[in-house]
Amino acid sequence: MVKVIRQGFLLLCWLGIFVSANAAETILGRVAGVTDGDTITVLVAGHDQVKVRLANIDAPEKTQPFGQRSKQVLSDLTFGKAVECNQSGLDRYGRTIAVCSGGGTVISLAMVKAGMAWVYRKYARNVPEYYAAEDEAHR
Repeated sequence: MVKVIRQGFLLLCWLGIFVSANAAETILGRVAGVTDGDTITVLVAGHDQVKVRLANIDAPEKTQPFGQRSKQVLSDLTFGKAVECNQSGLDRYGRTIAVCSGGGTVISLAMVKAGMAWVYRKYARNVPEYYAAEDEAHR
């Protein structure tokens, strides 16, 4: 009987950890800052800040040609707006990597469509719509 209870308790603990890990994959908040054309800061629960690197895209740095313009377009799309970010991991700088949406728009895809970012071929997987958007932006 004690063994069954212990196994049940361990299973519940494992399930709790699994559910917590899955719950952490979605970030809901408001964009409080834009670093450049592919990085935003999301304010979660009114006080926690999460630095988010938009998945599947790369954009010019602020000091590179079109860097300021790319940052401005991302700011126009996101600043002060509610977003939902589905996280896929962390980058080497500790930023959350995520696909973020707001107002029915996938933000990184919108940046590619606007010609302000390109598909990050090294990491983008199974996103044919990004490649089509990039081709269209080139035209």
